[in-house]
Amino acid sequence: MENNTASRRQFLQTCGLLGLSVAAGGVLPAVAEAARFDGKEHSITQTRLQMGTLVTLTAVHPSRAKAEEALGRAFEEIDRLSLIFSRYDSSTPVSVLNRDGRVSGINPELAEVMNRALRFGSLTDDAFNITVKPVVDLFRQKQNLKGEMRLSEDEFHQAINLVDAKGVALGRDSIRLQREGMGVTLDGIAKGYIVDKASAVLSAHGVNRHMINAGGDIRTSGGKAEGKPWVVAIQDPAKKRNYPATISMYDGAIATSGGYEVFYDRQRMYSHLVSPQTGNSPHSVLSVSVTAPTVMEADTLATAVYIMQARKGLQFIDSLTNRECLVLGRNGAAYASRHWGKA
Repeated sequence: MENNTASRRQFLQTCGLLGLSVAAGGVLPAVAEAARFDGKEHSITQTRLQMGTLVTLTAVHPSRAKAEEALGRAFEEIDRLSLIFSRYDSSTPVSVLNRDGRVSGINPELAEVMNRALRFGSLTDDAFNITVKPVVDLFRQKQNLKGEMRLSEDEFHQAINLVDAKGVALGRDSIRLQREGMGVTLDGIAKGYIVDKASAVLSAHGVNRHMINAGGDIRTSGGKAEGKPWVVAIQDPAKKRNYPATISMYDGAIATSGGYEVFYDRQRMYSHLVSPQTGNSPHSVLSVSVTAPTVMEADTLATAVYIMQARKGLQFIDSLTNRECLVLGRNGAAYASRHWGKA
């Protein structure tokens, strides 16, 4: 999870989402709005700044009080899990692991996410790799105020040689990095996992119709109204509101990965999305949007397809069931998987 107010995937927007703005240096207040459908159901929307991005929860329920209580519980769950996965807070297990090379007594949530991350790495032939942290950290360190990137070959090779998912030893309640200097980043999976858990909290409190938008990581459940789906628009990378696609969703998730939101040089050659094989940031693709049953899976697959690039990525998604993707190329073309946009 990038610790930025503008998340690296904050270019997915829900149709009709209330516009928000934050003054520089200011604190974002909680934002809420409410509507009533046919005098029978309340639609309650609340937005808070969490996980370094804007998180918007919408709950539809006959009881406004129960909807608001469920929203509060879901926001609490997001805060609880954020304290486990953040690598910017020095006290979290992930930070301890990156600092000391080992951590024990880990939370079951961290064990689950680490296990799934390594399994997704195997599924994607290492296109999704949580050990690219040394390369991304090097990019951050070597950028200067002029937007220039000055990397020596030795520095770059030292960093890329530390990228090795097989060097992560996951025990029952511990994690160990087998080589000094290794590090992990769960940015591409943890936020999706947290969104899924928040969705589960809403359902557990009787709010089965809801939507969560965490900086573009979107989870929907049950439809917006009786017989009406949630409608999600995918914003174009140029941010000119020329939406390349809109999709209708009842139960599912969508996430987008793109290399233009977070970059480390003026030429935008170095981004947070890094090939584990080469250490370079791919350039032929602008963004990848993936639909899947969970946000965690959509998030990881979007990152993997971005690294694979369009042709290989589409072939990979087409080999899966009930997973679809839309790839936006830098040449202006859009490429879709076999069943993209089909109900």
